[in-house]
Amino acid sequence: MFSNQLPENLIVRLNLEKIKNHYNLFFVTKSCKFCYMNMDNNDNQNVAGLPSLPINNEAFPISTDFYKTAFQFQQIMMIYESAIKQIETKLEILSKEINVNKKRNPIQNIKTRIKSPESIVQKLEKKHFPVNFDSMITNLNDIAGVRVVCPYISDIYSVKEMLLKQPDIKLIAENDYIECPKTSGYRSYHIVVEVPVYLSKTEHNVKVEIQLRTIAMDFWASLEHQLHYKNPEEVPESIRRELFRVAETIAMTDREMEEIAFELQALDS
Repeated sequence: MFSNQLPENLIVRLNLEKIKNHYNLFFVTKSCKFCYMNMDNNDNQNVAGLPSLPINNEAFPISTDFYKTAFQFQQIMMIYESAIKQIETKLEILSKEINVNKKRNPIQNIKTRIKSPESIVQKLEKKHFPVNFDSMITNLNDIAGVRVVCPYISDIYSVKEMLLKQPDIKLIAENDYIECPKTSGYRSYHIVVEVPVYLSKTEHNVKVEIQLRTIAMDFWASLEHQLHYKNPEEVPESIRRELFRVAETIAMTDREMEEIAFELQALDS
């Protein structure tokens, strides 16, 4: 469906600041769409469906291919966004069902995100993959991401099993970082699934990474991401050890809270 050609000046670095300065373009990271704002309408619409832009080739050479590629990228991100909506809806339905039947909610909240173009390029380069659309779609499993925060550890496994039983969900990969935490102390359950997205004329099987964790795990992971993941070389070893110790404490607290919940359930039955 999509061309594999990716202009160097767009994706190899996606020099968004230069584009923004010259053409008043900006990129909305959350929805991953190219947005065209405050454009002069010069009646030179070269590409169907895209607004015309005042082109100054001396300031920043750009061709019609740029617009075509930007539009293709927007199309691809729309498909990833649709896959996220599919997963989010499935999870919400499961949560409502359990809430009605068992009077409790196994999902505290659901967060979603689309990987930014900068992060896509950085990850492709880091893994030594070609930087183009085909490579992005084939080699990256986490362009579309869903984070499911559950009250208890048992809820994580229950929600995961219920979701994977659905016939249109295909499991691609899974990592149990609850039973086997990372060396940093990080705990979470990761699965990569493939979900069909039906458009007016085409069908696309889209990969979505789903992270399931408890409220306590999510709290720790959010701070660890800021302090450790983005700038690992700047984090002193003493801080790393402290993060690991706190992760162990949080894991123990998770287990103890779940035991208390089970005891209360037994009293009610």
